[in-house]
Amino acid sequence: MPRHILALNTGSSSLKYGLYRVDGEVCEPLLSDQADAPGGDADPVQAIVTTLREKKLPSPDAIGHRIVHGGPNIRTHALIDDALMQHLEEAKAFAPLHVPAAVAMVKRAREAFPGTPEVACFDTAFHATMPLVAKTLPLPADLREGGIERYGFHGLSYESIVRQLGASLPSRVVIAHLGNGASLCAVRDGQSIDTTMGLTPTGGIVMGTRPGDLDPGVLLYLMREKGYDAERLETLVDRESGLKGLSGGISDMRKLHASNDEASKLALDVFVHVARKQIAAMVASLGGLDLLVFTGGIGENDVKTREAILAGLQWMGDFNSRVIPTEEDAQIARHTARLAN
Repeated sequence: MPRHILALNTGSSSLKYGLYRVDGEVCEPLLSDQADAPGGDADPVQAIVTTLREKKLPSPDAIGHRIVHGGPNIRTHALIDDALMQHLEEAKAFAPLHVPAAVAMVKRAREAFPGTPEVACFDTAFHATMPLVAKTLPLPADLREGGIERYGFHGLSYESIVRQLGASLPSRVVIAHLGNGASLCAVRDGQSIDTTMGLTPTGGIVMGTRPGDLDPGVLLYLMREKGYDAERLETLVDRESGLKGLSGGISDMRKLHASNDEASKLALDVFVHVARKQIAAMVASLGGLDLLVFTGGIGENDVKTREAILAGLQWMGDFNSRVIPTEEDAQIARHTARLAN
């Protein structure tokens, strides 16, 4: 029988949600919308309840949540119970910009839909197939044994691209998920073998407010010479850097294109430059490239940025490129229907 699944996709700056009718592999959207991420007195879940009632849509049979990071102990999508909630509390340390907001959404959904099964869909799950050489960070063993490694993120987006390509999926694919948060993934025969983000969603390529990979000496310098503590560093790398830091306050790519000042131009150029370098790195991990896929808000809609990235990759020879819309929320709905059954 079809199941009605509410997918809640809590990001760093927004909440995307949708109600889906899921019947096997068929996933039909009945409602899709976006709101500000939960915070303060805002209760987006109550707004969703009101919208469902006003539109005379059914109450969900199950609720699926996008959870960016499950920590070192949770690497697969799972039903949410008290034990999992404890793991999510521990995972807050790995992604403080994302996980606390997602945990708050789980608790609010429990209150709004009492007794309704909830499922956690982890962005790290898709990258569980990465080989040891790709996920190992060059640190002492005692630190690595404590869970410090490359996890990778945007896994639900990458899953959705692999699913959409289906039988036409070539062996060596680089997927560029470019948005306010951005990363790249090297996919061989449908599985993740390398990715740009590391222990947290702060690393990798330049993002809206995050710097991507950064010389760790920069942070030591700021601590030693400028008196930065952990909280100040966290604010810097999660909310003040990336495109926003380069441009002097603008993190939206559309506004950067519309600006004529040198700082905005530099921000655009750095974004493209770093994306090109990291795409080449993913190609090196794959040993070649059959297809480059652009997805995410920038990847799907920003023609200028896509063309600039591709223009700097012509030295690689012939390869195909495509734009494929991400379907993160539909992936959440499918996993939720399966696990809540």
